[in-house]
Amino acid sequence: MFETLAAIVGLLAGVGGKLAYDKQRETSSKHSAEKAIARAQTKASEIILKAKDDALRIESERRREMQKVENRLADRELSLDRKLDELDKRSERLRKAEDELEGLKNDIRDIRLKQQEKLEKIAGLKKKDAAEKLMQMTERDIKEDLLGLVTKMQQDATDDAEERAQMVILSAMERMASEVTAERTVTAIKLADEEMKGRIIGKEGRNIQALQRATGVDIMVDDTPGMIVLSSFDPIRRQVARMALEMLMKDGRIHPGRIEEVVAKAEKQIEKEVIRAGEDAAREVGVTGIPKELLQLVGELKFRTSYGQNVLMHSTEMAHLAGLIAEEVGADVRVTKIATLLHDMGKAVSHKMEGKHHHIGAELARKAGLSEDICHAIEAHHDDIDATTPEAMVVRVCDALSAARPGARNISAENFVERMRDLENVAMGFKGIDKAFAISAGREVRVIVRPESIDDLSAIKLARDIATKIESTMQYPGTIKVNVIRETRAIEFAK
Repeated sequence: MFETLAAIVGLLAGVGGKLAYDKQRETSSKHSAEKAIARAQTKASEIILKAKDDALRIESERRREMQKVENRLADRELSLDRKLDELDKRSERLRKAEDELEGLKNDIRDIRLKQQEKLEKIAGLKKKDAAEKLMQMTERDIKEDLLGLVTKMQQDATDDAEERAQMVILSAMERMASEVTAERTVTAIKLADEEMKGRIIGKEGRNIQALQRATGVDIMVDDTPGMIVLSSFDPIRRQVARMALEMLMKDGRIHPGRIEEVVAKAEKQIEKEVIRAGEDAAREVGVTGIPKELLQLVGELKFRTSYGQNVLMHSTEMAHLAGLIAEEVGADVRVTKIATLLHDMGKAVSHKMEGKHHHIGAELARKAGLSEDICHAIEAHHDDIDATTPEAMVVRVCDALSAARPGARNISAENFVERMRDLENVAMGFKGIDKAFAISAGREVRVIVRPESIDDLSAIKLARDIATKIESTMQYPGTIKVNVIRETRAIEFAK
């Protein structure tokens, strides 16, 4: 019994101790939580205070920067205001100086007038009368001496001029000899086989028609076996057509679209060849300083003829002759060479501009800024203008020497070319015309019109008007066919 009581007491003591321990532990945990919460609150307060301090510091720095910017702007504004004030003051000073200068000029004019009036009053003569009297006295004193000197010089010149001129010209001609070349109005192209001829003609003649329309050249395929003949009075067109045909035959793709691309490419290549020909001619003659636009006109003369004579070869030959003669007679060699090289450049644009080629060439030279001596020598190489300088006389003599050699010129060919150009110019005189080509030796004029300017009914009337004008303004054998072509194309690209 005692043992049972002791066990119960021990059990109760153990339970009470555990309850006391649990209560003590709970109290300790509560105190720890409160301390952690207090520490967290303290740390949060510190972070908030630091953030506020940082915000205040950043705001303060921003305000200082803005204040600096405002100060710089204010300083710049003050500087600009000072500069504007200085400019105003300087303008005012300049205006006053100009007024003072104008006043001084007026005073000087008044003084000069008063001095002239006093001199005239003292001399009893007006300024003009005094000058005339002085000239009369001088002329009377030296007239006899001048007459004797002029007479002697004329006699000496008469005795020596003819013989010396013959020697100079013969010496230049002996030192300068060149071949005579006659240009024709046709170009022949050899074909690899007869099949190529059919491809060039195309289905229903579309390819050859596109070629003729793009180049303005009459293409004959049936006249000579194994050959294609290009006929045109304009050698540049023949050259473009020849180059385009060779490129097409080499490529093998021949159709209207490809033909237009190749013709455009051939035209660009011919343009480059023209520029190169002009530069080579100037280099061969030995002159520099000629503007590029004039050299291009000189290069175009490679494909121009005058009475069957190649104009570029004629000009370079003349330049060599002119240099030799100018050196002998004491003329300016450079001026003479440039004038002879450029003397016929007006022929490159004579079909576009009104007037004779030597007047056109001189005007182009003046616009390009060449000296008046060169321009006068170009303009005076024909007889309608008197040659007043030694260089102009040399150019005229060399032109006659180069053109007068046997076989140098073919008058019938020149007349033919002139008639072809007249035919094209008649057609181009109407509105709405894009291109005009005289083909088939002048038996046909092919006119290509702008479709937005000429409708179908107007095209019929235009053909009749052109034919009527040709009848009334030109003389020609046989009949001339006027072929007006109006073509509308719609082009778009798929991308």
